[in-house]
Amino acid sequence: MSAGERLTDALYGLGWSTVKKLPEPVAVRLGQTIADLTWKQRGKGVQRLESNYARVLPDAGPERLRELSRAGMRSYLRYWMESFRLPAWSRERVKSGFDPKDIHFLTDGLAAGQGVVLALPHMANYDLAGAWVTTKLRTPFTTVAERLKPETLYDRFVAYREGLGMEVLPHSGGSAFGTLARRLRDGGLVCLVADRDLSASGVEVDFFGEKTRMPAGPALLAQQTGALLLPVTLWYDDSPVMQGRVHPPVEVPESGDRAEKTSVMTQALADAFATGIADHPEDWHMLQRLWLADLDPAKGPS
Repeated sequence: MSAGERLTDALYGLGWSTVKKLPEPVAVRLGQTIADLTWKQRGKGVQRLESNYARVLPDAGPERLRELSRAGMRSYLRYWMESFRLPAWSRERVKSGFDPKDIHFLTDGLAAGQGVVLALPHMANYDLAGAWVTTKLRTPFTTVAERLKPETLYDRFVAYREGLGMEVLPHSGGSAFGTLARRLRDGGLVCLVADRDLSASGVEVDFFGEKTRMPAGPALLAQQTGALLLPVTLWYDDSPVMQGRVHPPVEVPESGDRAEKTSVMTQALADAFATGIADHPEDWHMLQRLWLADLDPAKGPS
């Protein structure tokens, strides 16, 4: 493990051990302070965030984009402060911390026993949404986590999410898809963050007027298992309660081969994500390259 990796692991460990002990108002102020300092430094992540917001709001001028990126960094740090504190939240705090609209799409699908895939973009705090599902709905689910370096940091994230009631599978290794399919065939729930393709071999979609790639997994799982595919978008308002919406099901097309059906369904996911992101752009935490025009074909997403 390199010195940089050891430092990264230590900082995350400090967050989970220290921030969760802070009073909530103190944690909120700390997150905002860190966000504002990071925003003022104008590093690569902040610049990329502004560049991505420029795709979402093509008519926005430089001043509006800077305001938006500041709000975006505050939202991003709110996610981290909440995540560091979530293991210490009471069950009642978790239950009252999220207010999703149209949750009936999810509960009706689970009640029907057909299995459900929830697909989300990088918005607000999907870990809190997951904790709400396992706590309020008393429904366990399976998800996939990107392999992080150092390995100890990946282990921290897995332990954290398993502590919230999630089954976590590694993104790499090739066995995740089969396990997810089995869970769905048993009538279970699968939750996947699905607005950024980590394999560089995803499905090409139109997203805010430009081409990008999104993972094929959610659409393929729905086709192969008969599971319901539901887009979900999340956002913050001025209250301590995160907001969200479960969008109507993405239907499997009646005609076309598997690739054609996957393309249509993934585009439908992208359209649902775009609706939520356009309404609450500051809560979309995309600090990486996303659109094909920004990607180095030799390196893929970074």
